[in-house]
Order: sequence, then C-alpha cells, then structure tokens
Amino acid sequence: MIELKHISKWVNVGGVRNFILKDVNLSIAEGEFVSIMGPSGSGKSSLLNVIGMLDNQDEGEYFFFDEAVHKLKEKHRSQLYKQYIGFVFQAYHLIDELTVYENIETPLIYQDMKSSERKAIVADILDRFQIVGKKDLFPTQLSGGQQQLVGIARALVAKPKLILADEPTGNLNSKQGEEIMELFKKLNEEDGVTIIQVTHSEKNAGYGSRIIHLLDGRIEREEPHLSIM
Repeated sequence: MIELKHISKWVNVGGVRNFILKDVNLSIAEGEFVSIMGPSGSGKSSLLNVIGMLDNQDEGEYFFFDEAVHKLKEKHRSQLYKQYIGFVFQAYHLIDELTVYENIETPLIYQDMKSSERKAIVADILDRFQIVGKKDLFPTQLSGGQQQLVGIARALVAKPKLILADEPTGNLNSKQGEEIMELFKKLNEEDGVTIIQVTHSEKNAGYGSRIIHLLDGRIEREEPHLSIM
C-alpha cells in the first residue's frame, strides 16, 4: 500500500542542510496497524505529513497503491488524499462555527455527493459513534473526549483506506484515551482500515502490529508489538 524509498526532508540554515527526515525506507501493507515512536523532534509528525501528502519530501520516492506520489501534480495528489486518507489530530481541528453534524459532513461536501446521500452516511456514523444526541451542539460545548470522537467520525465518514493519527489521545484522560485506542483497534480488525499512529505512549504503541522507532529523522529500529492487550 505504502512504499517509501530513501525519503529525506531538510531545511537550509545558513547554507547548511538540517535534516528533518534522512534516508527513510518503509513499507506498510494494507490492513496493518503501525505505531511510530521517538523523542520530540525526531521527525514523527513530519513523516506522517509526508505519508498523508500534506507535505513533500525533498528527496526520495513515495508510492501509494502503486501511484508514484513524488511525480504527481498537486491537484492529483489532493484527489488521492481526499479519496483514501483520513487524518486524526491531537488538537481535534474541528471547526468551531459548525455543529457536530456539519463538521462530520464536511469531507463529503468535497466529494460532490448528493445531499440525501450525505444525510444517510452522516446519520449512520452518528449512530455508530453514539453521538446522535450531540449532533446540533458546537465543539466548544463538548468534552475533550467527545471532540476527539467527532474528529475520528469526521476522518471516517468518507470511508478512507488509511487513517493517520498524530498523538490522537494526547489531550485526553486515560479512560478516554483507552476508549479511542479500542475504537482504532476495532476499525483495524473489523473494517480492515490501515492505521498509522504517532504516539509517545508505550501503551498506545502496543495496539499496533509493529512499532517504528525514529531518532534524528532516521528509522533507528523496528519491532513487532509485544501485545499488552
């Protein structure tokens, strides 16, 4: 599904290259649940942004479902992203001026879907996440856990093949965090959604089928998960 070959990313400071990612090689099969760990500044979020096509690498090749992403024009890349990828952020990134319903509906509007079809899909996901009663509330009226649930519902509404989660439980208490991780596990096992998460938490990383350790922009090591379930 994902093939990264010799991916590097850098910023030039005073004519010197400061590497954010350096010579990253990574293959991820469809249906995997991969955790990316490493200290702050190790390149975890940058790697996720490259995989999610939110950012470009400076060097290397990126293949997504056999498409050479590194050769695609911005418009084609954007279409790929909208069709296949859902993002879940630590900071939720919900739109405060929109209700829960409208926030979840937003990705479908970009897909030129009929209104009746959008209504059916949003109603289904509201029911699945047990947030029907919250659909007319605004994000500021929700708890952190509820906001993150809405963020995940929005990421899933367009039925992505891949979910990229950047510290998805970072702003939640332990009980809320566990509920979110169990939800990811279920999506992965029952729906076959591929998940790549960036996390500082050993416990959360243990939900993945393997753990990638980054250090100074490089893959330091990989390990199969030691199940904590």
